[in-house]
Amino acid sequence: MSAKVPNDQFEVYVFDGVPDSVKSAIEQVRRRAAVCHDLSLRVSDDNPRRYPAWVFGAVEPSQFIFHDGLDWASFLDTMAALVLDQLDTSHTAWRLHVFASMAGVPAASGPATVVVLQISHALADGTRASALAAWLFGRADPVPLISAPRRGSLLLRSVDAARTHRRLAHDIDSGVLPAPGKPRAPVLTNSAPAGVRRVRTVLRNRRALTGGTVTVSVLVAISSALAGYLAGRGEDSSQLAAEIPMADTGNRESRNHFRNIGVGLHPELPPAERAVLIAAALSAGRQRAEHPAAIASRRSFAAVPAPLLRWGVGKFDAAVRPAAVTGHTVVSSVHRGAADLRFGAVPVLFTAGYPALSPMMSLVHGVHGIGDTVAISVHAADSAGDIDDYVARLERALG
Repeated sequence: MSAKVPNDQFEVYVFDGVPDSVKSAIEQVRRRAAVCHDLSLRVSDDNPRRYPAWVFGAVEPSQFIFHDGLDWASFLDTMAALVLDQLDTSHTAWRLHVFASMAGVPAASGPATVVVLQISHALADGTRASALAAWLFGRADPVPLISAPRRGSLLLRSVDAARTHRRLAHDIDSGVLPAPGKPRAPVLTNSAPAGVRRVRTVLRNRRALTGGTVTVSVLVAISSALAGYLAGRGEDSSQLAAEIPMADTGNRESRNHFRNIGVGLHPELPPAERAVLIAAALSAGRQRAEHPAAIASRRSFAAVPAPLLRWGVGKFDAAVRPAAVTGHTVVSSVHRGAADLRFGAVPVLFTAGYPALSPMMSLVHGVHGIGDTVAISVHAADSAGDIDDYVARLERALG
């Protein structure tokens, strides 16, 4: 599917200073990568009758790319361009971009070092990719291996999926389980990405984000900012919603262990009431994810024979424009733990991320916290309008 929709992740780690030897710091990262199972993998896809397979390969010097002479503003422009240079997972599933001696970095005490982990979504979802990055930058806990279950019978698993889906529908109809949000009409931000792409990042202290969890607080702010931005361009924002990647419950049996849910943003309500409804929608999404139907659906999909799945993916047309959408933007929120990471001896200052644009999303958000600092990032194409106008509205909404 990544051949149809580019999906590399770009995890940004900002370190407050410059190592005495950048070369030695990179070598330290390379040694840690070489002993990490996942970071020694690449894709072999040489038989159309089988699934692609993960195979081992050495960590290569070409996976480490050094950039110099940039300030923060020019880094953001470079970052937006890097998003267009996707990985070929048959050669490597990740690479590291190192930007040393960068001036003008927000909150830095002087020249800073920015390191970007570019990693294929096929190798890891946002949570697992963050754990892999933490290993590279010195966190002691190794990333646990994934024990994939036996594929099983498609017939038996499909029967189980159909049976549990009927139970899910009954539980929703009877009020035992909250219903998912309804599809919404697309707006400007659902246009196909076109024109120049840009990224921006806003920093906030975790304690300054009041009104619930970090995710809820940021969604309340996005509701205000995006509603005003769309209204100013003649768009109807009354049904505003966000698409939220949410980690699945239970044991991790795949590299991508999450599902997307639609969450209404209720811009017409006061922020406090909005926060209650957004938190309830996130909780309802978790309840549906814990239902037996969700597990049965995943296991049934995993049993689809490779030729059939290849046929289905081949029929996917990214240019088709659906009449309704799950959300009007994506908000990917990942907590990356304590501020215990180092590049050489230099401590981490903050971390950010710029989710990929999709055929139906030309403005998306990343919310990433480490220690007490939260970075709220925006990735947008010209087709979504003026990113700087939107970010200014978002900064005001964040307080």
